[in-house]
Amino acid sequence: MITFEAVCVVAELEPDELERWIHERWVLPESGTAGWVFHEVDVARIRLIKEMRHDLAIDEEAMPVVLRLLDQVYALRRRLKELSAAIDALPPEIRATLLSRLKEPPEC
Repeated sequence: MITFEAVCVVAELEPDELERWIHERWVLPESGTAGWVFHEVDVARIRLIKEMRHDLAIDEEAMPVVLRLLDQVYALRRRLKELSAAIDALPPEIRATLLSRLKEPPEC
């Protein structure tokens, strides 16, 4: 867990900007006894938001949409990883049948 102050230093971010992102719910830290605390995934998200805001100049109105889309992409990646693990756990003959079906072009 990382403190609010440490995140600001590590991410090279002004505290008021991070507070605004928390208020906008772009970042969802936990509330600790001494204030907000962040996980490594939160720090990665903060760095991504900073890059999008500062380097790519994505405005505040567009950020919720962009973040929602990114969250959907990450959720799909997690589900695909779970699906891949489930396929790997199948008996070889079922796995082979399934994989061959997946190679077929989709029906429209």
